[in-house]
Amino acid sequence: MTDHHADRPHEVRAFFAARAAGWDAKFPDDGAAYAAGVAELGLREGDRVLDAGCGTGRALSALRSAVGPRGTVLGADLTPEMLAAAVRAGRDRAARLLLADVTRLPLPDAALDAVFAAGLLSHLPDSADGLAELARVVCPGGQLALFHPLGRAALAARKGRPLTPDDLRAEPNLRPLLTAAGWELIRYEDEDARYLALAVRQG
Repeated sequence: MTDHHADRPHEVRAFFAARAAGWDAKFPDDGAAYAAGVAELGLREGDRVLDAGCGTGRALSALRSAVGPRGTVLGADLTPEMLAAAVRAGRDRAARLLLADVTRLPLPDAALDAVFAAGLLSHLPDSADGLAELARVVCPGGQLALFHPLGRAALAARKGRPLTPDDLRAEPNLRPLLTAAGWELIRYEDEDARYLALAVRQG
């Protein structure tokens, strides 16, 4: 099984660096979808949460609202230009931003209660290793939300690509990948208006 969209980190960085300045303008109506995706994590006051591959930080204010002023919100991204766009939008007020590769996070084991990851899976150079690293930093019973404001078919249509059976985000491929990385998939939605895979950290 292959991930046709997986890139080496410098290629991912170059791709997003060129698009960072206009990213939010290109997707101006995604805010409500991100807030609804964050709500599925069921975060509580004081929780510790990471937005993995946070980009321009569109989920950060919703994450901050969910965990309150005592909670911890981190946003990690590989691309400095994306983080700079998040700062320009004032989203650094909701979170601590980290310039970091999410496959090698500068965090101790079990440091978090949850991870939110929008559109991340297709950009990981090794999906199994990336999901295992996210599992490492989440405490047992913590949650992972793999999210996109469009479902797989709608996203493929937007990009002019067919859906292929080896798409890692398809449930038959994703479930064993998550299991091997220490997660249990507990909910899967793939509709035109949303993709959401919710998993719980085992152990």
